[in-house]
Amino acid sequence: MKKYILILIGLFILTSCSSYLDVKPNSQIDKDVLFESEEGFMEALVGVYIRCSKDDIYGHELTFGLLDVLAQNYTISSDISSGGYSYLQASLYNYNTPTFIEKKDKLWAGLYNAISNCNLILENIDTRTSVFRDESNYKLIKGEALALRAYLHFDLLRMFTSTKPEAAGIPYVTKFTNQATPRSTVKEVLEKIVTDLLAAKELLKDSDPIVTEKYIIGYTASYDSNDLPDDGSTEESGPLFLQNRRQRMNYYAACGALARVYLYQNDKANALLQAREVIESGKFPWTKKADFTNDDDEKKDRILFKELLFAWDIPKRGGDLERWFRNENSTLMTGTNEGNIIYETGGVGAEDFRFKQWLQEKSDGRTNSLHVIKYNRDGDRNLHRLVAPALRLSEMYYIAAECVFDTDPAKAWEYFNTVRFNRGIGTKIEGQQSKETFLSELIKEERKEFFGEGQVFYTYKRLNRNIIGQSGKIFTGSDALFVLPLPDDEIAFGQ
Repeated sequence: MKKYILILIGLFILTSCSSYLDVKPNSQIDKDVLFESEEGFMEALVGVYIRCSKDDIYGHELTFGLLDVLAQNYTISSDISSGGYSYLQASLYNYNTPTFIEKKDKLWAGLYNAISNCNLILENIDTRTSVFRDESNYKLIKGEALALRAYLHFDLLRMFTSTKPEAAGIPYVTKFTNQATPRSTVKEVLEKIVTDLLAAKELLKDSDPIVTEKYIIGYTASYDSNDLPDDGSTEESGPLFLQNRRQRMNYYAACGALARVYLYQNDKANALLQAREVIESGKFPWTKKADFTNDDDEKKDRILFKELLFAWDIPKRGGDLERWFRNENSTLMTGTNEGNIIYETGGVGAEDFRFKQWLQEKSDGRTNSLHVIKYNRDGDRNLHRLVAPALRLSEMYYIAAECVFDTDPAKAWEYFNTVRFNRGIGTKIEGQQSKETFLSELIKEERKEFFGEGQVFYTYKRLNRNIIGQSGKIFTGSDALFVLPLPDDEIAFGQ
């Protein structure tokens, strides 16, 4: 990890900000000064979220960009500018071209940069407990830093290593240092991730406002510059640092992340427990059809906002998303036929709200294509703030369904059908005992649900499934397809 230890701390202004992330980064702050106060730890934590929301990781590539290209969700034309060339190579799984190498190396560096700042917080927080006026803030900040460290390492693992337990994994970095950290095995990395997430969950259970009855998830009038009344939400009540918990690694986000990791380990019993804790909390309501499909942008919820366990705050990225998705020369679009196949519009998809709300057909005079409108803002006047989804309620239902199928197929289909029903599909699948049928249907639904969110490629990898390209070409599931090459510097220093 020699090359990637860079400090990026956010300057956190507790007053005059409508959101705790509406801040500008300050490039360097001496850590001895920074950690002299409770506010300094808050600033440092905000800096991690700011870093994660940049283009090179969750502000683009790991949500809307590269990972969905790898999942074959976009139709990448060969007649594109040099700016899209790396995407063309990614869609063909050509991992050795200079443009692709540059892009994936930036992913690696960006994630470890954010991990380094988590470690900076964690190395100082236990020796500076006296600066905290409120013990709950100490627990909250330490819990979030641990959970973020685990979350970021897990995505690195999912991109850059095999799924085989004894295969070489990634460096699990737990110190703020410029010294190289040896690589652990995949099994060891997963165990370390679980350890961090369990510790985070323990810290957050008594300190996170989101677990209290008075914390009500919803839309708020102050999210945008409109005069719409709120719906009872208390997400913007109380001190600024404790508001908008779903834009942070909150208690339920830790549960959701654990469910993901346990499933990746094939520990279905524990994955089910974590997923059920989220589901049975009743904290995250399904989005109403009237909000999802509303013709009035000021009354519209395009991304099923209330169902998000955790999301990266990206309020100023609307222009970038317009350029990536909606311009006529956008490289991130899907062919009309391919989009109809993904959403099964000739069958059950004819009832699916997601197809019409997230994709819009356009023509350049020669061909028709579907542009992603999932993140449209149209003047930034939707019901919710612009965010990049990270964990959804629906994923917890999918995880629960997969975990119970072997012992209770009927319950698995019940979880599965619940998500479909809340997306407008009334046709149930019932009585089907075939595991292969279930997994095939699950993958199809995940591809619809997480379109433009960077999660589907990981599902293909975890289940070692072939990926069908937009042209119909089949790419065989294998490590050659699913494992991105490590940066050369890591190979040299990290063995």
